[in-house]
Amino acid sequence: MPDIHVSAAVVVDTAGRALVVRKHGTTRFMQPGGKPEPGETAAQTLVRELHEELALRVSEDDLRPLGTFVSDAANEPDHRVVATAFALRAEPGDVTARAELAELRWLSPGDWDAVPLAPLSEEHLLAIAWS
Repeated sequence: MPDIHVSAAVVVDTAGRALVVRKHGTTRFMQPGGKPEPGETAAQTLVRELHEELALRVSEDDLRPLGTFVSDAANEPDHRVVATAFALRAEPGDVTARAELAELRWLSPGDWDAVPLAPLSEEHLLAIAWS
């Protein structure tokens, strides 16, 4: 099964809610992030993607490394996603869905079943958000 390498952000606000996003033409919500451009580190990828997708400006120093996680890809059949994940804090007023994002939601721990989630979010990243 081919791997898709991405950087992902576990973004939590001061109320303890985790940010999830949905891309245009898809149904599942996931953590923001994306694929690296040639020569980018995982942290550089995430800094760029957060600005492009959410208008959120962060530096690499704002990111707390969480590790690498593997799950089935949400939008690419027969692929796995290998995500280097980072945690950071932001507030709802700090972010705006743009670029390929159709919408965003802030989920509380009891809201997991409120939206369809990507396997990576459901199996790994949301549990980290509330640990």
